[in-house]
Amino acid sequence: MKKWVQKSIVIMVAFLTFGLITPTHEIWDAFDQNSSNRAAIGPSSGTSTAVAAEPDSNQEEDTELYQEAIDYGALLMDAAKEQSYIKFGTKIGPKISNEFDAIIFPKMEEAIAMTVASLDDGSLASLAITERPSGNYGEKIFNITNSQTGSDLIRFHVRTEKRPQEGYYYNFHYHSAEDDFMAHNNLGDIYWEKNTPPKWLS
Repeated sequence: MKKWVQKSIVIMVAFLTFGLITPTHEIWDAFDQNSSNRAAIGPSSGTSTAVAAEPDSNQEEDTELYQEAIDYGALLMDAAKEQSYIKFGTKIGPKISNEFDAIIFPKMEEAIAMTVASLDDGSLASLAITERPSGNYGEKIFNITNSQTGSDLIRFHVRTEKRPQEGYYYNFHYHSAEDDFMAHNNLGDIYWEKNTPPKWLS
């Protein structure tokens, strides 16, 4: 095709679309083919079919590599923090968030890391965090559960404590399946104030 026709098509397309769409070089390749090849658009030879199939095999390899690279521990930590803040709600969360992030959550991460350290990737992949923290003045924040067996590995709680002449504290702790959830493993305390704190999830 003559150069002046190509230029006029480019100018017309740019003018009609206000410059948002510009013709690609593939358009000119289609026009430059000889007339015998113009009817066949798409893969016409074994070579082009092989090239078209190549991205599919690469995608499969990428998916496998992605699945191998999943950091299940990091996913657990993210979900743990999310469930904690859901429990705090908008009344408690903003007031205790700094201390929780600086003092309590790093200890939570340690406890989770110790609990899952001996598990293989298959077992890690089957772990789940419960998504219903208890409201009112209930203690449960979340449990880490084996979704295949339904059994809990570790349970995280926060208890509201009233201490005479001091006020209210939040005591964060966890219970582990290692001792049949009997021991009270302390993570730390956060002071609220002397007035009664709001209910969880509020």
